[in-house]
Amino acid sequence: MKSFGTGLLMLLIVAVFLMVWIAMPWQGVVVLAAVLGLWMALTRRGRQTWQVTRVGLSTVTQRLGSSSVVVVGIAGVVGVLVAMLAMSEGFAETLRATGNDRTAIVLRGGSQAELNSVLDRDSANVVIQAPGVKKGADGKPVASSELVVVANLPRKGEPDSDANVPIRGVSGDVWALRDQVKIVEGRRFTPGLRELIVGKGAKAQFAGLDVGKSLRLAGQTWTVVGTFESHDALESELWGDTQSVASAYRRGSSVASVTVLLDSPAAFDTFKASLAADPRLKVDVSTTHDYFSKQSEGLTKVLRIVGITVGIIMAIGAVFGALNTMFAAIQARAREIATLRAIGFRGVPVVASVMLETMLLALLGGAIGAGLVWVVFNGYSASTLGANFSQVVFRFHVSGDLLWTGIKWALAIGFIGGLFPAVRAARLPVTTALREL
Repeated sequence: MKSFGTGLLMLLIVAVFLMVWIAMPWQGVVVLAAVLGLWMALTRRGRQTWQVTRVGLSTVTQRLGSSSVVVVGIAGVVGVLVAMLAMSEGFAETLRATGNDRTAIVLRGGSQAELNSVLDRDSANVVIQAPGVKKGADGKPVASSELVVVANLPRKGEPDSDANVPIRGVSGDVWALRDQVKIVEGRRFTPGLRELIVGKGAKAQFAGLDVGKSLRLAGQTWTVVGTFESHDALESELWGDTQSVASAYRRGSSVASVTVLLDSPAAFDTFKASLAADPRLKVDVSTTHDYFSKQSEGLTKVLRIVGITVGIIMAIGAVFGALNTMFAAIQARAREIATLRAIGFRGVPVVASVMLETMLLALLGGAIGAGLVWVVFNGYSASTLGANFSQVVFRFHVSGDLLWTGIKWALAIGFIGGLFPAVRAARLPVTTALREL
């Protein structure tokens, strides 16, 4: 019964620790480390803890094989977790950067994305003339009626592997609407001609998109005349004139969406209210920032769930690795620990020293795993299927917050992996341990 109660208490300690640890910001951890340092420097038991810890660390080289199991296992957990979270963060950040609060996008009511939205010409004209839309120097509203279609193109280095690439038909006002888009090679397309400009991301991922190349799309020959960069999801697209794209893909005069430049972010409510009150329209209105952020929510959530699930499974394995390593270390040092207790070292320094040793090994593993992911994956370009059932090119983003998350996971694994061996070391009978060979 006593053993059962002790085990239940330790599980409760682990649960409370994990709850507090997950919620604790980095400032709290720094304070906690400072308090621990002061305790070890200013109190008798703290100094005893440091002495025992120093002895334990000095024998790590003698236990290099078993200690490396802890370090490598935790490095693997942290590496996989941070890489998966960096993928979801990079994808979400790419889409969030695509929109802003100065522009609004209008789709047919109930449409989840531009690909399944259809607006006729009359509806598009009503949207463009709505209150709140900024007028250009010529007195005309700054707006772009746009059409999004999908084409199959081969990936670079994989001629037999096609992927969906979005082609966006845009109007002449798109350059004022999306001033982040810059031509970096070649020129803009000419309205009315079958010419395309391609995003840098699409050009890096797919074959045949160099300036001057010709593409066969929808039974028509198109010429690539320029390359643009925008540092957002638009770099995954090919752009052409709306009317040319609509003609090639037999879309008549309809468009998928209308994007407008607002007088100011505050004008959005007026713009949205006027469209909602118009009986001729049934549309959904949102800022481009909200629209593109929403497009990333589903996949980002899936990637985070997968990353955390895989991380938990691997963490369980790493915990068992740490348990085995520290139990073996305590068994090898049983006489040493018993001798320390016999000459006056109490249970607290023994427990704390074993915990510190395990968490220092865990910290080393976490730093290695997080560092490797940052070196290898930060800025790494990849593509995945987006809301328009087409490829979105994005870059992994290994932020400081993700690195800190990885380190926290490593320390949590070290805490759990060291707690049970530490308690066993403190409860080891002195007379029994001294008799062991």
